[in-house]
Amino acid sequence: MKNILITAGPTRERIDPVRFISNRSSGKMGYALAKIAQKADFNVTLISGPVAIPPPEGVTLVKVESATEMECEVRNFAKFADIIIMAAAIADYRPKFITNSKIKKTDGNMMLELERTTDILGELRSSQTEVKLKDELILVGFAAETEDLIKNAKDKLNKKHLDWIVANDISRTDAGFQSDHNEVTMISKKGDLIEIPLQSKEKIAEIILNYIIQKEGEE
Repeated sequence: MKNILITAGPTRERIDPVRFISNRSSGKMGYALAKIAQKADFNVTLISGPVAIPPPEGVTLVKVESATEMECEVRNFAKFADIIIMAAAIADYRPKFITNSKIKKTDGNMMLELERTTDILGELRSSQTEVKLKDELILVGFAAETEDLIKNAKDKLNKKHLDWIVANDISRTDAGFQSDHNEVTMISKKGDLIEIPLQSKEKIAEIILNYIIQKEGEE
């Protein structure tokens, strides 16, 4: 049985005990991928940020909150994976300073300084990585874009040394973040470009996995 590692949902980057920075990711795409992978007899590890949906039966669920926690768990499980699908919307920035008590409202504005989080996906195959990956690992990323969808996705594919990237337009109101449906374009490092029309995220997940397994099996 092959191992698949999937990340899902947003991260929350704490400002103080009651406030955080996050995004609109619902986790539905990642959870759909985990469900379909489990049905396809993969051994599934799902690393999830905070979401409001139950995990699929039969998967190993690892709950995280921050980008730092996500990074730690991805590093823990990546070395066992035959396929990694990074579907989570991980924060690019976090507050540089976190207060242990609630920030009280005062007159005037407040300045919030942010710092970069680790590029988890980008570092998996970088020359500086400390994670020992399987030689035949298939690494898949997601590109959530509001403009220049294909160009930005191809740039990310090449920059992060991915085998596949799944691009979706998050500016749409009928697909993407928080929706039960999606419309995506799969792009491979070999030049495949596969447009998947609007349909349920579960069906999208099934098509994504089938293409990856089929195309990589042709090698």
